[in-house]
Order: sequence, then C-alpha cells, then structure tokens
Amino acid sequence: MAPTIFVDHCILTTTFVASLFAFLLLYVLGRRSKTIHGSVNVRNGTLTVKSGTDVDIIIVGAGVAGAALAHTLGKEGRRVHVIERDLTEPDRIVGELLQPGGYLKLIELGLEDCVKDIDAQRVLGYALFKDGKHTKLSYPLDQFDSDVAGRSFHNGRFVQRMREKASLLPNVRMKQGTVTSLVEENGIIKGVQYKTKDGQELKSFAPLTIVCDGCFSNLRRSLCKPKVEVPSNFVGLVLENCELPFPNHGHVVLGDPSPILFYPISSSEVRCLVDVPGSKLPSVASGEMAHHLKTMVAPQVPPQIRDAFISAVEKGNIRTMPNRSMPADPIHTPGALLLGDAFNMRHPLTGGGMTVALSDIVILRDLLNPLVDLTNKESLSKYIESFYTLRKPVASTINTLAGALYKVFLASPDDARSEMRRACFDYLSLGGVCSSGPVALLSGLNPRPMSLVLHFFAVAIFGVGRLLVPLPSVKRLWLGARLISSASGIIFPIIKAEGVRQMFFPRTIPAIYRAPPTPSSSSPQ
Repeated sequence: MAPTIFVDHCILTTTFVASLFAFLLLYVLGRRSKTIHGSVNVRNGTLTVKSGTDVDIIIVGAGVAGAALAHTLGKEGRRVHVIERDLTEPDRIVGELLQPGGYLKLIELGLEDCVKDIDAQRVLGYALFKDGKHTKLSYPLDQFDSDVAGRSFHNGRFVQRMREKASLLPNVRMKQGTVTSLVEENGIIKGVQYKTKDGQELKSFAPLTIVCDGCFSNLRRSLCKPKVEVPSNFVGLVLENCELPFPNHGHVVLGDPSPILFYPISSSEVRCLVDVPGSKLPSVASGEMAHHLKTMVAPQVPPQIRDAFISAVEKGNIRTMPNRSMPADPIHTPGALLLGDAFNMRHPLTGGGMTVALSDIVILRDLLNPLVDLTNKESLSKYIESFYTLRKPVASTINTLAGALYKVFLASPDDARSEMRRACFDYLSLGGVCSSGPVALLSGLNPRPMSLVLHFFAVAIFGVGRLLVPLPSVKRLWLGARLISSASGIIFPIIKAEGVRQMFFPRTIPAIYRAPPTPSSSSPQ
C-alpha cells in the first residue's frame, strides 16, 4: 500500500505543479496578447481583436487628413490606432496644391517638414488668363515669414511623409485593413470592424472613432446626411520639362466652357487639370478624349506651353477624376465624428480642401486637449458638437468661395452670367484691395464669411457700373438687374446649404470655451 500511496501522492503533486505552471504560462501569454492586441477571441474560425483599454482613438483612413490627425493626436499623448485600406504611396491627380493658409496650419501642427525633400514647389500666387489677356495675382504674404507660401507637390509623396512621421510615434499604431462597418451599441459608436490584407475579420474598440476615409467613404451615411453633387470632372495630364509663363504661380485659363488649371508639382513636371462640366466624359479608350483635348482645349492653352500640352496628350497618360461637392451636415453620434473629404467637400478649383482639413485638425486638437477622459460619453459628445460649430466660419468661407467661383468662371450663353465672368476678371485685374482681398480669401489667409460676401457683390456692382457708363439705357439697366439677380442665385444657395447661422452667427450657438448666448448679448465671456 505504501508504494501505491507514494506514487499517487507524486502524481497529484506533479499534476498540481504542471497545472499551476500551465496556468501561469497562459496568464503571462494572455497579458502579453492584451498588451499587443487587447482581448482575443476565436469564434467560428474568425479572430476578433478587441482593443478596449489600450486605444484612445481609432482613425479610419490615413490620407492627408488621417495621417496629419494621427501625428497630431499621437503627439498630444493619445494612443491612436490608424486603419488604412492601402498603405502604399497614393497616386492621385488632386490634393497637390496646398494654399498658404494650409501651410500655416501645417506649421502649427509641426508637420511643415513633410513638404521638404519631396521636390515640392513654392507657389506665390496665380496668373489668370482670359481672351488673350492675363493678370497676375500675388498672395498677400508681406506680414509673414519668408518661408510662408503655397506648396505644390505629388500628393502621394506628401501623404507618405506624414504617415512615416506619425508611425515614428510610439503610441501610434498604423495598420493596413479595410473598415467594413462601425460597431454600434445602444446608439454609441464603440469602434470598428475591419478586414486585414490576409482576409481576417477583426474588431477594434476605442472611446472615439474618427472617420476620414476620403471622398469615396462608405461609412459617412452613419454619421451625416450626404448630399453629394458632381458638377464636373477633371481630366489630368502631366506636362514634362516646360516653363510656365509665370514661375511659382498657379495658372487659371478661363476657357470655354470651363477653367483649365496648370501648376508645378515638381522641378520638372507641371500638372494640367482640364475641367469638363457635367457627368459625361469623352471616352479615353476610344481616343475621343485625346481628340477633344487637341482640337477644343489646346487652342485655348497659353502659347508658351501649348506644345508641351499636346505632347502630354499624345503620350496618352490621361486620367480623370469626378469633382464632388458636399456640404457638412453631421448627425451627432456619440463616440464618432467625421473629418476631411468623408465629411465635407467643395469643388477643387481653388485648392482649398487640404486647408479645410488641416484647420479642422487644429480646432479638434485644441478642443480635445483638456479632455483627459475620453470614456465620458456625455462630455465627449459636447466637445464633438462644439467642433462642428467652431469649424464653420473657416470651412464655410472656403467652401462657398470654391462653389461660387467655379460657377462664375463657367462660360455661359446667358448675357448676365457672361458679364459677371468678365467683371470678375477685370475686378481682380484692378489690383490693390480688389486683388489682395479675394486672393486672401482664396489662399485661406483671411477666411472670413463677410469679406467673401462683400467682395462677391463688389464684383457684381462693378459689373453693373461698367454697363451704365458712359450712358445707361433700358437694355443695359435690365442686364445690370439680371447680373445682380444672377450673382444672388449663385452665392445664396451655397450659403444656405452651408448654414447661414453657423456661417455668420456662430457665437449664437453654445460651444465649449464659449459662454452660452444670452438674450442681451451673444459675445463670448
């Protein structure tokens, strides 16, 4: 019996020690897994990663907005998980011109070095061409440091630099994957579900999810009421080894039927964007597009670069991109917000998209800075609501200018619209405040809604004045009245879509850092 009891005792002791060792091993591995991924569950062969306590903010998309936001919030000490569909260098024909106002925001975010070592070109203003005449419009940069100017570049190079800079922060984790849906619970966004490159279905959780997955966003319908318009398409070309008539300037040709843009994107390349109104485009594959560009567009291109334009057409690398416009109309959803082109778009004629996105990031950074605990949903929701209010004056000014200027620059058989187009060119050609004021708006250096409205109607009144000099007539008076009516018909619907109160009277809306409005005063205390 004694040997048997001894053997049983040994077996029990060995089993206990082995079980304890196994438990400790599983515990250590489990803790390690949680440190890296959160809790891990395997169900029906699908791995689900739940990041509950190790992530503060999930960012969907790592384009200009997402990458800049990841770096900004990571630098603030937030633990950020970025999920981007494709982390290879993007190849786009838009998002290549950053206005000086946007560059100032880049400096404010500590990202100005991202335009270095990518062969970016300084942009100092615009040259405007119409009917054989031209005028140069310089940015009002006298009060700024010499480094402040616009920048034009290959979009992909710029995005990659920002991604790399964000990834260097230890608390920013950037992963490649496609977000398929937002995870919602009792009306609160808890995180996202996404698919990795190798097909795994994963989930990630955080107190705040920021969606900035671009103009083709498949998540925006959960967070806003999208009213997307496509007024035109851009046809993109790259002109090689040619000199623009005005170095370091963007060039805008007021062509028929719509504008043609040129700006440098490297020391040896010039981007050309031909605007084609409507949704129907000539076929690229059949050669119809090349024929259209050579016969209809080339004669309107400045003579100095016409041969380079035709050569680019013959080379055949013709690309197209729909121009989308979408006013911001958010659905206040606890735990999530929208940013960038997923949230708000405007016609890219004025190159204001990146300026709006970077300005939004500065506002959001400053708003979230005092909010230590993001898990307080009620408090977080108030801050998000404030973001939508505080961004309005700047974003709406740039959006309205883009939409209004595009409509003014379109050729039209209507006499009143044609007069407005002619008046705009001549008004800008006057110089002084007639030039610096609108260009300050365009560049994002002075994005004030009231200044925009004043200059817009100054153009219309200038046009009417020309009609009435030297001798007014009934026909000219009628045309002048139609010109004012046409101008109103252009700008007021855009302002209405942006929100009159939010755009012009934001101080009447309660917001964080701002005392609630009172019947006697709407000024902040």
